Amino acid sequence: MPEIDELVSLLLRFWPAALTIAVFGGAIWVSNRVLDSRESGAKFRRQLAGFLLANIGIVTFLVVLPLADELRGQLLALLGIVVSAALALSSTTLLGNMMAGAMLRLIKSYRVGDFVKVEDHFGRVSEMGLLHTEIQTEDRDLVTLPNLYLVNNSYRVLRNSGTIISATCSIGYDTHHRQVEKRLIAAAERAELQDPFVHVVDLDDYGVTYRVAGLLKDIKQLLSTRSRLRVAMLDALHEVGIEIMTPVVQAQRPVAGDRKMVPPAQAAAPVTSQPDSRPEDIAFDKAEAAQAREELKVEREALLGYIKELNSQLESAEGEGARNDLGRRIAHAETRADHLLARIEQASVE
Repeated sequence: MPEIDELVSLLLRFWPAALTIAVFGGAIWVSNRVLDSRESGAKFRRQLAGFLLANIGIVTFLVVLPLADELRGQLLALLGIVVSAALALSSTTLLGNMMAGAMLRLIKSYRVGDFVKVEDHFGRVSEMGLLHTEIQTEDRDLVTLPNLYLVNNSYRVLRNSGTIISATCSIGYDTHHRQVEKRLIAAAERAELQDPFVHVVDLDDYGVTYRVAGLLKDIKQLLSTRSRLRVAMLDALHEVGIEIMTPVVQAQRPVAGDRKMVPPAQAAAPVTSQPDSRPEDIAFDKAEAAQAREELKVEREALLGYIKELNSQLESAEGEGARNDLGRRIAHAETRADHLLARIEQASVE
């Protein structure tokens, strides 16, 4: 029948183009699946792989279309003009952010879960993409920062090994600085800071400004420790009757000469190292989950390398006992790797 012959002829002409769409569509799907579940830093690599495969697929599709050579050349030239115009118009934004993202990956100055401060933005890194970096702020909000913005502005990364927590207060000149330093050191110790120290920051008109600081090892308790340090300062100073001076008190209302701005003594609540509820658990929940997921991926990659090493030993092992022992170790490691993969996939869904 002529209609069937025409349909078959049409299918034969267009099957390379259909095959091209299927192949590159499948390649993009496979790359997304593989990089999403098994690779550390998958978001950046998944976006880059998808971008490259899509562009190569478009060019290949135009090449295999059953068109005249002249028309095909015109379409490819038009595609080149469109791509060139797009690159020219977005070179300062799109390509700039892509190159900045690649540079940040190479430098590796921060990773998912780290505390980062850039200009007025402070929070924990929750995502690192090809074009942007997402941080979760103290208010639990998500802020998206273009990678080019991070490259053009200096940013501060809190070290995982610990950071210095500090606070300032103003004390009157009638209190000896040694007594103040002793009480502020005690306050820092109550807040569980290590190696505390006190500096005299300034000699103001109304009092002496002191800065107490110490090392916080567990930076995940940053918000709680900042508050605990200030509470401990109030308790430590008020317990011995040391008044915290402010210019507002003197300017706002007259106060008798022997009256001190100290609240009535109360029993100080004990400061616990692990409170039942921490603000960090709520404020940085996404960043915490992202960091845990990255750590699981790193652990699984190390375990896969260990399995590969055991398989190499198994090939050259001699004796039934040695081979059985290596087989048991490989089986145990593979079970552990599958368990980690399940946890990673569950964390990705959540």
